[in-house]
Amino acid sequence: MKSYKKTGLLVFIILSTLHVYGQKFSVSFSPTASNESFTGKVILYMSKEAKSPKDVMVGAEKFPCFAITVYNVKPGDKVVFDDDAVSYPVKLSDIERGTYYVQAVWDKNEGGRSIAESPGNIYNNTITVQFNRNFNTIFNIVCNNVVKEKSFVETQFVKELKVSSTLLSSFYKKATTINAAIILPKEYYEQPERKFPVLYWVSGYGGDYHNFSDNNNPSSPIDTTACIRVFLDGNCSLGHCVYANSDNNGPWGDALTQELIPQVDKLYRTNKARLLTGHSSGGWTVLWLQTHYPKIFDACWSSSPDPVDFRSFQQVNLYEDKNTFYTKDSSLRAAGTIAGRFPWITMKTMLQMEHVIYRGEQMHSFDAVFSVKSNDGSPRRLCNELTGIIDTVTVEHWINYDISLYVRTNWLQLEPDLKNKIRVSVGEQDNFLLNYSVHLFDDEMKKTDAGFVFAYYPGDHFTVSTPEYRMAGYQFLEQKYNEIENK
Repeated sequence: MKSYKKTGLLVFIILSTLHVYGQKFSVSFSPTASNESFTGKVILYMSKEAKSPKDVMVGAEKFPCFAITVYNVKPGDKVVFDDDAVSYPVKLSDIERGTYYVQAVWDKNEGGRSIAESPGNIYNNTITVQFNRNFNTIFNIVCNNVVKEKSFVETQFVKELKVSSTLLSSFYKKATTINAAIILPKEYYEQPERKFPVLYWVSGYGGDYHNFSDNNNPSSPIDTTACIRVFLDGNCSLGHCVYANSDNNGPWGDALTQELIPQVDKLYRTNKARLLTGHSSGGWTVLWLQTHYPKIFDACWSSSPDPVDFRSFQQVNLYEDKNTFYTKDSSLRAAGTIAGRFPWITMKTMLQMEHVIYRGEQMHSFDAVFSVKSNDGSPRRLCNELTGIIDTVTVEHWINYDISLYVRTNWLQLEPDLKNKIRVSVGEQDNFLLNYSVHLFDDEMKKTDAGFVFAYYPGDHFTVSTPEYRMAGYQFLEQKYNEIENK
């Protein structure tokens, strides 16, 4: 009996020693990066493959990541990452041995979407470290770099529009703009008296209107109709705002319709016809805008939208299921697949990684739009990110953003302004299982005389957009525009 006790004590001493002397990172920022004290989150990114680990897509790839919260850290002061850091997939001393590329980011959270790309954030050039059996090691990182604000170079056909938003500035308690790229058709200069319809084109998650900087390609038509395109990316500090009013992101829908759109009409030769299109998160956005501002927009084509019926939120039934990680037979739920069949990303991986990388990523972006605020001011989470158990209180607020439920519940009031205005198309092998939600919405609309068009194609989230697919979508929008013109 005494030998067992000695053995147990020895194991305890060894484990305690490893915790005390486990490999650590000491991280600081230089006065050249910032001469102000820092309070907030510091994120540590590690990867065996990616030479710039902070830029790897969270969830699509698995990599060790860690977070600590610090207060009033001065330039040159060191903070330590050890086993007390919030971690994925395991605590720091337990990660797989080997060579890693490593970066740290001090997140000022001043408005950019992703932590890695937010202007003002401080980071280091990648260092390479060797994790081995020598636990008594401290790796030092000094962050000298600052993420710069992106600039926009205008051309003849592409302009930048930044509209000061009273609504968003009041919400954020700081000056805030709502931004877009304006893309003009060649006819805009060839026919200087002509006015044009506007196609509001909303990016999917992660898009950026700055991608049009220094681009001089004129706007492509809506099938054959020349139009002004307004490219909206939806980026905000908590992800994609989807231009919906929300407790966490603020009144983006009202800011778009009351502040940006009037400026578009004032600055450019529009004929006040407004059409919508978008793919993925942009597809959800345009459905939301069309159904909630039906008098402002004349028609929308939604392509492969994020879940539009919460009975299939990437095949999680939020009204009945208990867990986002596991199905009823305890299988891991897929968040991303290959060809709609073979799991590529799991809900568990995405949510547990986002538990560390706490803002701006895909799953937390949904929380930011659909949830109420928690007591600490952050979005209330849909589920416990360590267990996957769904928070039924959170679901009660998410219900307000179930587009299918909203339309079918309010159809009698919506019908005069919404009938025949919507087309939804999707690939039947969607990587993110979004086709299932579209089918549920379609089934509900068949019970009404809504006149919505639903179309299903071979292909996944990325391959579905063939020339034939795009032509059918734009022909629908042109038809709706012609109906307006002929009234």
